[in-house]
Amino acid sequence: MSELQYQNDMLKAMNQKLKGNEGMYRLVCETSCDAFLYYSFEKDEVYTLGRWSEFFNFEIRSVNDLHLLYDIMSDFYVEKVRSLVYLEKRNLEKANCEALNQNKRAWYSINAIVEYDDYGKPIHKLLTISDITKFKKQNEELAYLAYYDPLTGLYNRNYFVRLLSEFVRNAKEDDKIVDVVIVDIDDFRKVNDGMGMVVGDELVQQLGGVLKEFSSANVIVGHINSDIYCMAIYEPKNDYTMENLYQRLKSRLRRPFYLSNGYEISITVSVGVASYPEASKDAVELINCAEIVMFRGKSLGKNTIQYFDTPILDDFIHNVQMDNKLKEAVTNNHFMLKYQPQFYADSKELRGVEALIRWNDVSEDSVISPTVFIPMAEKNGTIVPIGKWVIEESIRQCSEWHRKYEKPIIMSINVSAIQYMKEDFVDHLISVIEKHDVDPRYIELEVTESVLIDGFENVAHKLTALKEYGIRISLDDFGTGFSSLSYLKKLPIDTLKIDKSFIDTVLIDSPTRVITESIIKMVKTLGFEAVAEGVEEFKQYEYLQSIGCDVIQGFYFAKPQNVEEIEKLLQ
Repeated sequence: MSELQYQNDMLKAMNQKLKGNEGMYRLVCETSCDAFLYYSFEKDEVYTLGRWSEFFNFEIRSVNDLHLLYDIMSDFYVEKVRSLVYLEKRNLEKANCEALNQNKRAWYSINAIVEYDDYGKPIHKLLTISDITKFKKQNEELAYLAYYDPLTGLYNRNYFVRLLSEFVRNAKEDDKIVDVVIVDIDDFRKVNDGMGMVVGDELVQQLGGVLKEFSSANVIVGHINSDIYCMAIYEPKNDYTMENLYQRLKSRLRRPFYLSNGYEISITVSVGVASYPEASKDAVELINCAEIVMFRGKSLGKNTIQYFDTPILDDFIHNVQMDNKLKEAVTNNHFMLKYQPQFYADSKELRGVEALIRWNDVSEDSVISPTVFIPMAEKNGTIVPIGKWVIEESIRQCSEWHRKYEKPIIMSINVSAIQYMKEDFVDHLISVIEKHDVDPRYIELEVTESVLIDGFENVAHKLTALKEYGIRISLDDFGTGFSSLSYLKKLPIDTLKIDKSFIDTVLIDSPTRVITESIIKMVKTLGFEAVAEGVEEFKQYEYLQSIGCDVIQGFYFAKPQNVEEIEKLLQ
């Protein structure tokens, strides 16, 4: 083989290898998710590879076309892209930047690399362009969620606290005031329960839009939770005082909110206000103080604005302490029963007793009245175990007295509305009666009108079942409600108790006397037994006996007594 033939074969082989490498590189580029711009300085040639045609609607065939790339970029990024395109002018090997395509609203990450020869002269340049639009949007969404509430568009709780902390720091340095305001929709649960959570969310969203209008350089607004919002006002003055903002809010709430499903909802709000530095010097504590006084406003009738003061906080702290102590008392059974005797008016013989619970507060060595802790127990849920204990202990004691003294006295038991609503209430009560082998005719349940207001049909059904079993039913505090008369014909009543408020004034107030006599006459006609509560004087007893009252209960005959004192009566 001649030398010329050999060199020719070698050139063919090298050319074939180069074509193979070029094919491999092109295949890699075409299967990539990126777009590539390659420039050869030696040949002064430009190539576009990969996803170029998907990213851009133009081709770059020479260096004269390079301006097309940065021409589509948003003004802010033009110089950054131009700098990458001409990276070799800065004698750099690598650089990158992000840029926004203003035509397609697409985000790119652009990486540039230049290869130099041994003398520092550029040989090749490659721009790799990646579409990071999806990644950018995800980051923007995460950033939004970090600062804003997705339902209302207001600041979320965490970011609101952060901004409020800055308000407080600035107020400390400048000796200014910061008002923190909690806004809560009244009876919002009825909206959620009655119309559904979707309607509730839309209402929260619309009220959030109203409050957002209050935002300014010195006013921030956040959505804390559910239907609770929070505002902070730095250096309240002029139009941006709490009084002015509250009046603006009340004015808007005089008009209903129109929801997408056609509902019209009118609402009121309860507002609590606490100020730095009077209430607290801590952002979170300021929010807590405002929330405390807001709930105080709700307890006073809702649709109010309440301002923080120290007695309110002291009262709240006391209630929290009492709440914790009550839960501890339930766990350790720090309760006892007193029994107030009931006597027949004519014979003065013992009819029975009413079981009255007392809380033995061991930490204070004192006895707490049920008027103090029963409402608290109904709120925190401890009324259920307390009520079960009262039923168990009073029926057990009744059984013991029946066996010991062979005198079948009646045991009257007060039961809360929450207990009556429990599905297993009837079965549980009957099981306790059978456990202690007591004749159900000597167990009397006292029912107040508050028990009947919500879920009348449910309670009436359970009372009917208990009546059929043999238990007596007593309507307590008669005359204090607005619809007591309607209950008389719908409930299986045996006994009607005349409220103490009538007995207190029956001797000195003519209208009270007329009402009392009418009640007893009605009771007699219906075949019920009449019991007068709160009889404290002989003249009250004498009068009640004269008009036909059957049973007397009150301090005149006996105060609530312990087991030993009742047993003396039984003897």
